[in-house]
Amino acid sequence: MSKQYDFIVIGGGSAGYNAAQQARQFSDRVAVVDGSQELGGLCILRGCMPSKTLIYTAEILHHARHAERFGLDVPRAAADLKRVAERKREIIADFASYRQQGLTSGKFDLYRSNARFRDRHSVELEDGTILEGKKILIATGSRVDWPPVPGLKETPLWTSDDVLDLDFVPESVIVLGGGIVACELAQYLSRIGSRVIQIQRSPHILKDFPVEAAGVVEMAFRDEGIELFTNTRIQSINTKNGGIEVVFEHDGREIRRRAAHGLNALGRRANTDTLNLEAAGVSLRPNGQIVTKPGQQTDNPDIYAAGDCTGPYEIVHVAIQQGELAARNAFGAEAEAIDYNKILMVLFTDPQVALVGRTVDQLQAEELDFVSATYPFDDHGKSILMEAKYGYVRVSAASTDGRILGAEIVGKDAGELIHSLSVAVALNATVSDLLKAPWYHPTLSEIITYPLEDIADELAANN
Repeated sequence: MSKQYDFIVIGGGSAGYNAAQQARQFSDRVAVVDGSQELGGLCILRGCMPSKTLIYTAEILHHARHAERFGLDVPRAAADLKRVAERKREIIADFASYRQQGLTSGKFDLYRSNARFRDRHSVELEDGTILEGKKILIATGSRVDWPPVPGLKETPLWTSDDVLDLDFVPESVIVLGGGIVACELAQYLSRIGSRVIQIQRSPHILKDFPVEAAGVVEMAFRDEGIELFTNTRIQSINTKNGGIEVVFEHDGREIRRRAAHGLNALGRRANTDTLNLEAAGVSLRPNGQIVTKPGQQTDNPDIYAAGDCTGPYEIVHVAIQQGELAARNAFGAEAEAIDYNKILMVLFTDPQVALVGRTVDQLQAEELDFVSATYPFDDHGKSILMEAKYGYVRVSAASTDGRILGAEIVGKDAGELIHSLSVAVALNATVSDLLKAPWYHPTLSEIITYPLEDIADELAANN
């Protein structure tokens, strides 16, 4: 049996679903293939939404436990993980239901199966059905990676999926890794009442973020009681007395740490292994991600890729942009390539870290002429009265015209605050443009005006 389509999407997550929606504007011969156990995609089911639900719950608990800082007496605050987990399931079920309704609405043909390429224009499903597509989009997402660390695969470790489904407070957990998932879940576990040991290979956690930003988060983690080790080399991971033991090198010494449980948060890997991409003429990077051109085309001009399976950023709004861009290009519609110099990223630890545009290191590497200024949260009225003193705001602007090139915010609600600067970067606004707007006092947002004013003064002095 063979069926023909104008556009086939492999994967029904954020990239694939939005690409299919876009494709329906051009054709009614669109198919989505998704072989996952539950429809919805990583973000809704096992990523963004469940993790942020739990992280916010832990933040409320953290404030209750430290209410004395505000002169409040809260006799007891504890996490009932069964109720927390039930609330999370209810919230996620609503989000998932909306996505499932969209996928099963009949707007496009949905195949509940995994797919494997037969050649450059067709895929075979698990029941032998052949789908032929003029254009095909790969949006298969990513999965937890198990890198070659001694004892990692042989030891019964949790993944992020397991942590997000916990219905009890673990006594103690060793968290392996220092990326976004590792840091968000390490702090979550610590705040709900677990003793947490975090082990990171690189000199700093969050190696893809500015070092100063990572340093602030490290300080906050240690102040909250997380035992954090950076610049390590793991020698072995194994079970010990019913728990987990990790042996690693740190500062020239061999260190052993034990906990009741362990979490593998050493990263994710593209879901491309079973697609038979060689038959499709699609190339991979060494990390397993699909090689794409600016329009999301692979080496095969009729096959596109979007989302985590291609990168360069594993972020939902980027995946959606990539999927929609691929669909428009597939049908020859006008489409503007994604400008990754205006990328927006948020880390949901406390303090949060938010970046938009280019960092200082990137601007220096590109040898651009720019001015940068910072202002700390511990000298700002609203953050002081909120007991939110970790962090800073940094803004960078072009020396020639004051156009904002990038910004980073480390601090309370940084993920919310960054959007005024994201708009500025997207619209090529200048420092003087932003300073024309009213900034209410006292607000957290007002802190952004201080580096803006410093940059404006410096630009005026130099011109």
